[in-house]
Amino acid sequence: MKVKLRLLIVSLFVSAQLFASGFQINEHGARGMAMAGAYTALALDGSALYFNPAGLTQLNGTQFMMGTTLISPAASFRGVAPEITEYNMESAIFTPINFYVTHKLNDKWSFGFGVNNQYGLGSTWDDDWVGKYLAIETEVKTFYFTGAAAYKFSDKFSLGVTASYVYGSVDILKKSSLAPFSADATIDLSGTAGSFAYSIGMLFKPSESFRIGLDFRSGTEFTFEGTADVTAPEALLALVPSGNVEAPLTLPYNATLGIAFLPNKKLTVSADFQYVGWSCYDKMEITFTEKDYVSTAIRDYTDAWIARLGAEYALNDAFDIRGGVLYDSNPVKDEWLEPSLPDADRLGLNIGFGYKITPNLSIDLAYMFLRFQERTIENSNVDYTGGAAGFNGTYNSTAHLLGINLSYIIN
Repeated sequence: MKVKLRLLIVSLFVSAQLFASGFQINEHGARGMAMAGAYTALALDGSALYFNPAGLTQLNGTQFMMGTTLISPAASFRGVAPEITEYNMESAIFTPINFYVTHKLNDKWSFGFGVNNQYGLGSTWDDDWVGKYLAIETEVKTFYFTGAAAYKFSDKFSLGVTASYVYGSVDILKKSSLAPFSADATIDLSGTAGSFAYSIGMLFKPSESFRIGLDFRSGTEFTFEGTADVTAPEALLALVPSGNVEAPLTLPYNATLGIAFLPNKKLTVSADFQYVGWSCYDKMEITFTEKDYVSTAIRDYTDAWIARLGAEYALNDAFDIRGGVLYDSNPVKDEWLEPSLPDADRLGLNIGFGYKITPNLSIDLAYMFLRFQERTIENSNVDYTGGAAGFNGTYNSTAHLLGINLSYIIN
């Protein structure tokens, strides 16, 4: 009994699938977001710190940019098969931020600093729903504090680098069955970690109408430290381990190639291909530091990719309209999918605009609709302890995203 419940504690931490594709946030500037994130070969504002730091050499003077993206996900689950009862994830709004300041020192050197949330979000299900032993509440936050420098070798070629300190936190709540006793334990786990990351970007302009961008963002290695607090009938508390825990975790690298075509002064068309090295997340090891106990769970993620296409059209000197489409593959195999993150391949449709309020002050707005592919699981290996071997069923998910940014230039 005690060993089995230890494994359930392990699955609590692991089952959050802390940084699957659904927790990676790529919306860090409304202009780029409106173009479906196809911004690596453009990087025309402070969000270059994220998309391609080489783009900082294109920015004049000192520029400030700040904003947020409102993210409202929705998900449902039908099952556990052969049942078809539908359960809905509770509605929520997440607000990842972005802030950038850039400065052009001279014709060659440019510098910048930024703060954003590159991984995050969460999910909340009813306390007594059918998947309560897998997930009730999951929330992940990361803050990237990033410094950047870029050098312009010539009018055609620039190189940029960034270095980031990354702070992460996780909060997870779920239940654990105490069978054969007719009782449940409630497990509340929280942890924090700090780490470092870097990126390298290149921007090449072979002609006035064509641009090529390349950006590589490193993976990040964390060691989360936290506590597992357990609530259960007093006579059964000894059956469930609690106390301090540690868990190493590696986030994936991202490599992105972008191209942009500017056939005239009004129209810009861009495309990106982003490759995400999720295969680094093959297992999770959890150590109960006070119990001298280590357990390993298999994750077996696969690498994933995102294809993006965007466009921008200048109606006049002050007003631009934008649009785009993206396709995002997910790294989670069917047998490991679970409700803490009901991930799936998804299609994103984007629109937006930019308006110059004054020559120095501008506002950008973007909207994205994400439609996740319906996903039916028939071969689940998830350790579901509600009386069934595997958590089979059908997931449906959507998300609405609204991005807004204000930018100010000091010439």
